[in-house]
Amino acid sequence: MMGPDLKTVRTGMLAGIRQVAQGALHIVFPPRCIACNGAVSTDFGLCGPCWRDTPFITGLACDGCGAPLPGDDTGPVLCDDCLAQGRPWGRGRAALAYRDNGRKLVLALKHGDRLDLVRPMGAWLHRAAAPLLEPGMLVAPIPLHRLRLLKRRYNQSALLSRELARLAGFDHCADLFERPRATPSQDGKTRDERFENLRGAVQVTPRRRASVAGRHVLIVDDVMTSGATLSAASQAALAAGAAKVSVLALARVAKDA
Repeated sequence: MMGPDLKTVRTGMLAGIRQVAQGALHIVFPPRCIACNGAVSTDFGLCGPCWRDTPFITGLACDGCGAPLPGDDTGPVLCDDCLAQGRPWGRGRAALAYRDNGRKLVLALKHGDRLDLVRPMGAWLHRAAAPLLEPGMLVAPIPLHRLRLLKRRYNQSALLSRELARLAGFDHCADLFERPRATPSQDGKTRDERFENLRGAVQVTPRRRASVAGRHVLIVDDVMTSGATLSAASQAALAAGAAKVSVLALARVAKDA
């Protein structure tokens, strides 16, 4: 009987070395909760209390924007906002409600340089996106204007979309969209003002137009409030020839959240 080949032996040895190294690292640097820094059993995890305080959207959700909804219907259901105004995209989902620990974690990534949160958040997005995922999707983030990107140094939506694409095995295009002009902050604006502020503010990057044609594009953003930004990007993708568009947000600001 022939023994294992050299490649198998080498792979097993490397796996053993990694396991030992990981164990030694945990002795020196024990895993900590990503929210409160308390002790946890695995890297990039939440402790029990923080998990309970993080408003994951796991029950019935709007099929258009991912907002949590009451009830236990099994078919596609739309929230009042999506019924009232319609959406240029097809379907949407969100991983968290934008409140409590959900809001705290989003702001830590967005303004606190907590890039270590990208890995667990990417996993949350992947789980939330399950009803949307189809073979051959093209994943792209909502862009930042170059001046805001220069100030912040990174686009949190691009980091999240890249991690999601990696987990799902999809193509990722970080610069599929661009913002040709800077827009004022959306904070404090009404729904109509938000949509007017974003009118024509997002477009498909000219050199990327060919990659959109005929594709199902999944657009990723960190927070969805009115949907104005995702609407602008969806309209741009469809105008460039996308077959259809779905959207995914890390957190959803919702009346029922």
